[in-house]
Amino acid sequence: MTAITPNHSAVVLLSGGLDSVTCLAIAKEAGFVCHAISFRYGQRHQYELERATRLASHHGVASHRIVEIDLAQFGGSALTDVNLVVPKSETVEEIGTAIPITYVPARNTVFLALALAFAEVVGSRDIFIGVNALDYSGYPDCRPEFIAAFQAMANLATRASMEDDRPLSIHTPLIAMTKAEIIARGLSLGVDYSMTLSCYDPGPSGKPCGHCDACLLRQKGFREQGLADPAVTEV
Repeated sequence: MTAITPNHSAVVLLSGGLDSVTCLAIAKEAGFVCHAISFRYGQRHQYELERATRLASHHGVASHRIVEIDLAQFGGSALTDVNLVVPKSETVEEIGTAIPITYVPARNTVFLALALAFAEVVGSRDIFIGVNALDYSGYPDCRPEFIAAFQAMANLATRASMEDDRPLSIHTPLIAMTKAEIIARGLSLGVDYSMTLSCYDPGPSGKPCGHCDACLLRQKGFREQGLADPAVTEV
């Protein structure tokens, strides 16, 4: 990671879930002044944005933007199309290996493009995203190859890339970590996971369903740390 000065800022993608807030805590520990960006993109689990707002305030970010886009108009995902069912399982072992119906077409491509625009405006050359290539549901836009390709494109696509000697970097500090390792890292940084929501299909009050892929992978991580998921007991 590039040496940080007191004036270095970073844009952090903040969904309100476990991974993104851990990423925010890591960016802050590294000395970045953090600008958070979240997205209301037509997701059925918009309750996560209330969590993102609370987390941004709790962690003292310099600014927090909630960007309105409408990926639901395209459909194609159980997260944006109410006519599709979010898959539920009893155990992590039942989660399939194919790309699941909860994959939102081009979501991280769109999110990173908007984060790139935000970074140009706030003068940042660093973007943090909490993608993970181990304990995840098989999304193609969470792979290291995708991140590397987007970073290469970003360094050709903006005015800042032409005028700034320091290249833009996309940081993925969680990409090679298990969910248990992510939780341990966050706890070491003082992250309060009771404030987060990772569920794809929460109830009206925000209570996690406990059976979607995101819930099962999260529960597995806490079990491997010998802990109960505080989001379940707090909601």
